[in-house]
Amino acid sequence: MSTSSPAAADDVAAPGPTARIVLTSPVTDLVLSVRDGRLPEVVHWGAPLGPLDAARFDDAVRGSGLGGLHNGLPNEGYALAVVPEQWTGWTGRPGVTGSRSGRDWAPRFGVTRITLNDAPLPGDDVVRVDARDGARLVVHADDRDTALALVITLEMLPTGLVRAHAELTNAGEPGYLLEGLTLALPVPARATELLDFGGRWGKERVPQRMPMRMGTHLREGRHGRTGADAASVLHLGEPGFGFSTGEIWSVHTAWSGNHATYAEKVLTGEQVLGGGELLLPGEIVLGRGESYASPWLYFNHGIGLDEIAAHHHAFLRNRPQPVDARRPVTLNVWEAVYFDHDANRLIDLAARAANLGVERYVLDDGWFGSRRDDRSGLGDWVVSPDVWPQGLHPLVDAVTGHGMQFGLWFEPEMINPDSDLARAHPEWVMQVPGRMPLTSRHQWVLNIGIPGAYAHVRDQMLAILGEYDIGYIKWDHNRDLLDAGTTPDGRPGVHEQTLAFYRLVDELKAAHPGLEIESCSSGGARVDLEVMLHCDRVWVSDNIDPTDRQQMLRWTTQLLPPEMLGSHIASGASHTTGRHHDIDYRAATAVFGHLGIEWDLAQATPHEIERLGQWIRWYKQNREVLNAGRLVRVDLPQPGAYLHGVVTPEKAIYGFTLLELPPTWSIGMIPLPGLDPDASYRVSELPLTVPDGRPVAEPLVLTGRQLAAMGVLAPQVLPERTRILVAERV
Repeated sequence: MSTSSPAAADDVAAPGPTARIVLTSPVTDLVLSVRDGRLPEVVHWGAPLGPLDAARFDDAVRGSGLGGLHNGLPNEGYALAVVPEQWTGWTGRPGVTGSRSGRDWAPRFGVTRITLNDAPLPGDDVVRVDARDGARLVVHADDRDTALALVITLEMLPTGLVRAHAELTNAGEPGYLLEGLTLALPVPARATELLDFGGRWGKERVPQRMPMRMGTHLREGRHGRTGADAASVLHLGEPGFGFSTGEIWSVHTAWSGNHATYAEKVLTGEQVLGGGELLLPGEIVLGRGESYASPWLYFNHGIGLDEIAAHHHAFLRNRPQPVDARRPVTLNVWEAVYFDHDANRLIDLAARAANLGVERYVLDDGWFGSRRDDRSGLGDWVVSPDVWPQGLHPLVDAVTGHGMQFGLWFEPEMINPDSDLARAHPEWVMQVPGRMPLTSRHQWVLNIGIPGAYAHVRDQMLAILGEYDIGYIKWDHNRDLLDAGTTPDGRPGVHEQTLAFYRLVDELKAAHPGLEIESCSSGGARVDLEVMLHCDRVWVSDNIDPTDRQQMLRWTTQLLPPEMLGSHIASGASHTTGRHHDIDYRAATAVFGHLGIEWDLAQATPHEIERLGQWIRWYKQNREVLNAGRLVRVDLPQPGAYLHGVVTPEKAIYGFTLLELPPTWSIGMIPLPGLDPDASYRVSELPLTVPDGRPVAEPLVLTGRQLAAMGVLAPQVLPERTRILVAERV
């Protein structure tokens, strides 16, 4: 919650003039109308429309109106605003829900001011602005009767993404209990199929499709974090849309706390995509002059799922501190040693990693306090003298002496009941009055929304960062926020906890420029666009089994680019599933992300070490393609057959995987899309992925058009094997 000084209710200006606005990008137009001072409504969101003069614009508005369509609608004035209002006749989910003890629950906002790129909106004609020149529309509105002020911000980004949020201010007395603030954009009726995601720990980003029906498809996240089962991106598209086909509209709620994302179809036939923060009862009560800002919603439009993904990727690659495509190959010690922090063993592991070409070494859980297992010590961020009598200096010196960067694991938002911090400050635990919360993984949640708790954690982390040469933090978050109250009155604290997390990350990075932070939350339970404006990588899943990772990498890239996905090579026997896989399959899966190792290298065979070194060298030679190219994925009719790749102007790398034997000897020709249609490419199979004794197929040369339309014969692949094909421009 933030404070501001809105105009008093009796100072509300008269409704503004009619506005006709087109926010445009090379791939998407957002056409907005403000009529008679009402909140902006969307005339069109989708493919570019070309020139629109005032007459054609007004005809488009009239052509989209539903007033008088049937007896249930108003005779005139029916409208669906970006923040939907029920007084206009809209019977779907309202944009603002709240009241003052049952009053002021039905606001009717009037626009008082509109700015475009921080300047007054020019004239009454159609205003068209190109996103490449900046396209930020801010609409100010008030309601005299309810003493509420609303500011809506809409941005068309050069990538084609539309992002939107709203801010509500209370200008009256008494406090305004806000229950929800959501935004929505309309989607054409020809979009009739939904795709979003479910999942669980160890099996994140499981796609699920269904038809769009009358009513609301509502996905709520009540975990206090994004959630392993989060909808992630909610798509609504033409029937049968795929990776390269079908017009699609989508929405993503960029918030790492409780949230809602929905698709809704009402009686009139209109359908919308929308979302916002899911507020717990009484979580936001606005005093006079106080404001609440919703999370950013990212609305996306394109042809095929790959284009939707490309817009997300371009946005993150254009953030103020983009990650480098030449990201360091990483070794994390968790599956190598777990809590067995033996200095000699860990120093030996660092030497083995450096010999293979590893560039970053991350020490995981177990280095602090009494943390010899997961039952105690969490929250006491002081190096344990029991296992590290000389501090972490011997290990850090060994790692940096090998030319590697040192990284360290923290879980700042959590606390064990058996910890010095819990004994000293039980009131800092998230709780409701009269009971302590249930433990999960033997831990509670530390309420960093409390200033004292926040300062304590920040100062302990800064002390560690100040003492040691640390370039990377693996930031974990291993449980949901249950009974998420704040002492002493038990008021809900998820909203403030989420903001405090963002603030703490930003404060640490400001104090240590260049510090990178990974969002790990029981694996992939905190993956959203807002967290990626603060962090630099996500841990896709605690499950590194390559067969499961094929699915999880394939669908996590619907939101995040490959270079932000922690993608590690583990031991031959998966610690999560128990399945056994050879080194080449494990590596060929992992290279389509930010490559790392999660393995006790002392237990690897000489053959595995040799192949691992070869894979790391190949990855380093090609990471500027793998981590900066455009993602392409292919729908193959054979169940369990995956084909995906990354494409740059000069080179493309594709991975072809079979998870089960096909019913025929060959699945036939497979396309290699995304290449320049008029250029020629030399296509070869990477020898590293070919089993011993099998000859490597002779390279062939075809144009990009031929490779996309005709393709190449699918490699002969045993189940749970990957072949990598490389197409180089000639």
